[in-house]
Amino acid sequence: MRRREFLGVIGGATVLSMAAQAQQAPMPVVGFLHGGAQEGYAPMMAAFRKNLSEAGYAEGQNVSIELRWAEGRLERLAELAADLVHRQVSLIFAGGGPEPALAAKAATSTIPIVFASGVDPLPQMQLSGLEIGANAFFFSRRSQVVELAARYSVPTVYPWREAVVDLARCPPLC
Repeated sequence: MRRREFLGVIGGATVLSMAAQAQQAPMPVVGFLHGGAQEGYAPMMAAFRKNLSEAGYAEGQNVSIELRWAEGRLERLAELAADLVHRQVSLIFAGGGPEPALAAKAATSTIPIVFASGVDPLPQMQLSGLEIGANAFFFSRRSQVVELAARYSVPTVYPWREAVVDLARCPPLC
């Protein structure tokens, strides 16, 4: 009789534990959509996770992050955004220029989209210099852009520290 009581208590505790887990709200999932490749973005990803943490979200504990990188192939953004929508993420963060945000917007009208873009929405009227937009296309080709701007002595403003490092490695007048 004691064995049956013991098994009943263990079985009941297991069922109660499973029921409690089933009733817990699912962990929110942040979809991360970016036009670039993951390499080179470690400091930005660290800052992204730090900001989530400061807002009370710790990856793996009370929030999950689904990363989608287009690897510089912007034509893939629509497919990647659709995948995040299919996975029913709670929010989509779009970074690396306006293209990921536009792809996310085209993929959903119900999931909130947060985006970061350093691109000036107004056309540049002054042609005496060059301002590089903060998007994945230019980031993936930044060494080439830095070299050409230096070779042709075009004053250039870059949105990334890495461009300055590339410029320092560039021989005089490339």
